Amino acid sequence: MTSFQDRAILAEHAIRSVLPPTPLQHNLHLSKVFGAEIWLKREDLSPVRSYKLRGAFNAMRKVLAADPDRGHFVCASAGNHAQGVAYMSKHFAVKGTIFMPVKTPQQKIDKTRIFGGEHIEIKLVGDYFDDTLRAAQAYCSDVGGHFLSPFDDEDVIEGQASVAVEIEAQLGGLPDRIILPVGGGGLSAGVRSYIGDRAALTFVEPLGGACLFAALKAGAPVDLAKVDTFADGAAVGKIGVRTFEHLKDVPLPDTLQISEDRVCTTMLEMLNIEGIVLEPAGALALDALKDLRDQIAGKQIVCVASGGNFDFERLPEVKERAQRFAGLKKYFVLRMPQRPGALKEFLGILGPDDDISRFEYLKKSARNFGSVLIGLETKAAGNFDVLLANLEAAGFAYTDITDDEVLAQFLI
Repeated sequence: MTSFQDRAILAEHAIRSVLPPTPLQHNLHLSKVFGAEIWLKREDLSPVRSYKLRGAFNAMRKVLAADPDRGHFVCASAGNHAQGVAYMSKHFAVKGTIFMPVKTPQQKIDKTRIFGGEHIEIKLVGDYFDDTLRAAQAYCSDVGGHFLSPFDDEDVIEGQASVAVEIEAQLGGLPDRIILPVGGGGLSAGVRSYIGDRAALTFVEPLGGACLFAALKAGAPVDLAKVDTFADGAAVGKIGVRTFEHLKDVPLPDTLQISEDRVCTTMLEMLNIEGIVLEPAGALALDALKDLRDQIAGKQIVCVASGGNFDFERLPEVKERAQRFAGLKKYFVLRMPQRPGALKEFLGILGPDDDISRFEYLKKSARNFGSVLIGLETKAAGNFDVLLANLEAAGFAYTDITDDEVLAQFLI
């Protein structure tokens, strides 16, 4: 029986019929910031702007090699996996049926249809992904198709390992450390099984979807009670059973859980400074450099930029999250005296770098005070300390609701 490493190398050779290796680029900006030699493995520059087509290719290749008459593949996905399966359905000239939640953005539906063309059918089923998944699996059973998991499939894991095979070939060896994002575990399981102990690995998860960390603590895959879907490419509620077999002995210190809001600061930094468009999951590995500064100084590091399928309609939310994380934007409910000149007095308290981004006030009769919902932006986080001290000195009562998620979702 061939080793996993040998199978990963064969998968990497086979995928050359579909795409060249994705670029491995030395990044001068990040190298200077972190005092290390930082390389980016640009999976965002694949034909479908993510690494997902690797696993789809390898799984479909092996299924068709074993059963040439197996011409129907089924998957459930609202994003990168759907596009990878669509692309490969067209490549292999087979039928692909792709189930997506009803609320999937039209941009993602259209992109998937472009990649698959006449070879795919898209079915919009379910308000939530779990409903979509159940419908896809039931349909697959009814039609006798082959269900393609986005991560929990040994052939998919093997295909994703081709990322590591390319890194080694492109560098002429392995770096000191590879940093990669974790969702359901397909990429991380493949890379770890190929690399073994030949290089250090850091596995990065969004804080609101840390399913690998939860599984490692429990000793088995577990369902997360709640998942923050902002980093949708890595927002998985339970790591795969098969992927966890490859990852079950990962030391907890080799995992990182990153705030979704902090990831937004890295997304904006890469967009504004480097012109690189990354989706939230695609920026996780780069954002993790901030937590590894002491460990990576002077070393050769590869960050896997796993995807760039970013809808620019989300850019205002990314900016909002980044500003809030950096302490440059806050929201308050301000108790405003209902007397002439009160608003002018408040405006006089604002500093030269403070700016009002939102203001909602309704004067109410027979009351001494009214409530104002106000959003404020500033150029330096310390400016808020000065502002709040001045508000208190002037007798303005306020409540900071910036970190109150319930109020924030309702009001902001």
